[in-house]
Amino acid sequence: MEVSALYLAIIITVLVLIYRRITRDNDYFHDKPIPSLAVKPLLGSTGDLLVKKYSFNDYIKKIYDQFAGVKVFGLFDTNVRFFVVRDPELIKKIAVKDFDYFVDRRPVFGDAANDNPNVLFSKTLVGMRDQKWRDMRAILSPAFTGSKMRTMFQLVTEYSERMIRVLKGEAAGTGYVEYEMKDLFSRISNDIIATCAFGLEVDSLKNRENEFYMSGKKMINFNRTIILLRMMAFRFFPRLMSKLAIDIIDGDLIQYFSEIIREAVRTRDAHGIVRPDMIHLLMQAKKGILKHQNEAPETGEGFATVEESEVGKASTNKAMTEPEFIAQCLIFFLAGFDTVSTGMMFLAYELALNPYIQEKLYEEIAKTDQLLDGKSVTYDTIQSMKYMDMVVSESLRMWPVAAVDRLCVRDYLLDDGEGLKFTIDKGACVWFPIYGIHHDPKFYPNPQKFDPERFSEANRANINLSTYLPFGIGPRNCIGSRFALMELKAITYQLLLHFTFERTEQTQVPITLTKGFTALSTEKGVHLRLKLRK
Repeated sequence: MEVSALYLAIIITVLVLIYRRITRDNDYFHDKPIPSLAVKPLLGSTGDLLVKKYSFNDYIKKIYDQFAGVKVFGLFDTNVRFFVVRDPELIKKIAVKDFDYFVDRRPVFGDAANDNPNVLFSKTLVGMRDQKWRDMRAILSPAFTGSKMRTMFQLVTEYSERMIRVLKGEAAGTGYVEYEMKDLFSRISNDIIATCAFGLEVDSLKNRENEFYMSGKKMINFNRTIILLRMMAFRFFPRLMSKLAIDIIDGDLIQYFSEIIREAVRTRDAHGIVRPDMIHLLMQAKKGILKHQNEAPETGEGFATVEESEVGKASTNKAMTEPEFIAQCLIFFLAGFDTVSTGMMFLAYELALNPYIQEKLYEEIAKTDQLLDGKSVTYDTIQSMKYMDMVVSESLRMWPVAAVDRLCVRDYLLDDGEGLKFTIDKGACVWFPIYGIHHDPKFYPNPQKFDPERFSEANRANINLSTYLPFGIGPRNCIGSRFALMELKAITYQLLLHFTFERTEQTQVPITLTKGFTALSTEKGVHLRLKLRK
């Protein structure tokens, strides 16, 4: 009995110590001159997300609206202190002017200092921190300029034309084909990334179970139990996970994609193969021969395109290691596979629900196709399409990522110049609630309405750029915005030239978003009909 009592006492003591460690900062915001959300032990303020009561986007909108008129408020995401910045001018101040205090993103999936070659996510541009991130951004930035996208566009065009032939074949008997849009666009995005990044010809519309697609689909499924457990472990025991060299990505998937990349590099080096794709650009970057060149501003460049900062234009003598090289290929794949396909899914959904807008866009596409007189569409042609850009810009406003974060790397005195003044301490994080801002009627009247006219030449000048953040803001914005917009527009062009998007009995209106701390997605999918044009 005495031994049992001793064990029980030890267990209780350990649990109490763990509880105190986890909850030791729960009154952190009480000394700050800002409101804050209530904190629950272990769950913090985001328990409703963890128990899947809300989607991430709906949660951000809920708390954003809850503090209407407030510039900044506080919350705990489990055990992490977060300042949610609602004010666009403060967002600009933090993300741009005072960027050096907020260089890093929140370390979610591992220790950025982990040098183990089998741990890749922390070596991606997304996972890197401080000077390593600065060097890698400067190395990679020249690969994502307008001139590089113009060269790569021919690969997207070649694939798009093959895609249309497949879809037309499927629709030949009935005149239409029905798809769940996320599945359709995941396959299309997968194939475009395969050709633009890896130099592979993959036809996921016909060969539906091909290994490349199935491996990619598994990799981006962050709702798997093992992935959720790893995410929680990274939150509460980051040092232990680092010592154990555990990555958020499955080891067998890392090995599979790593070997594809290594084989592509070996083959090109051995045979002197040059192909206008991302592998080629990264090979040049790895050798230190890809340098930033000043390019004249592109005429008709998309409204949503973010500009590269001086960080990306800086010169660096650093070179990529092989694990870093593979990591950049992987993050490019993940972003293209999921983010672009999600954007395309919501764009198709809005066009199906707004046939007048769809028809107006088709008229611009048909007129453009007529002017091409049988020639393939080019990057510059896509860039010149004004209504296309308006439609894409509005879709990205309505369906952006929920929020982006920044980590405070040293104590920062926030001063709005109007009496709000306090310190954001080193180690705390900030959230920019993009979904809330994009749906704030103060910035976008009638925000639930899909209205491309917001982005007409006459109206876009009225938009505060700090309230339009589909690709983030500041030096740490999305490096791939040009590629994403190019792909969105190219696929939309080809599909609408030959098909119309129509609702079916399975189309859910309004859409229900997937609940929990997940990327933007829908619970029941987006089911639409692609009907052949006569």
